[in-house]
Amino acid sequence: QVQLVESGGGLVQAGGSLRLSCAASGSIYSINAMGWYRQAPGKQRELVATTTSVGSPNYADSVRGRFTISRDHAKNTVYLQMNSLKPEDTAVYYCNAEIQTRWRGLANDYWGQGTQVTVSS
Repeated sequence: QVQLVESGGGLVQAGGSLRLSCAASGSIYSINAMGWYRQAPGKQRELVATTTSVGSPNYADSVRGRFTISRDHAKNTVYLQMNSLKPEDTAVYYCNAEIQTRWRGLANDYWGQGTQVTVSS
């Protein structure tokens, strides 16, 4: 079994910062890409940022320059530093990881339970 556990969400004023963390645990052979998605009320889940196993980041246009994704391979953890937060960043943020659970096995997608980020104006 594999688990992704997120932390770091909360309530912040516009212009503030938050740092999200997501730690993967369980039967892990290797982790390929890791990333963050978000879903606001009444909207579809959307990509926020992803990073590959070699550290190549990809950002949504709406967060580029404000958010930074990073990864600690030794801890199987991915972070999302969110600066200059805006009310439109309010959403539930979900961690995602592509994980192989055995040698030469297929990588499957795993999701965290989500953490709420609320930005007040």
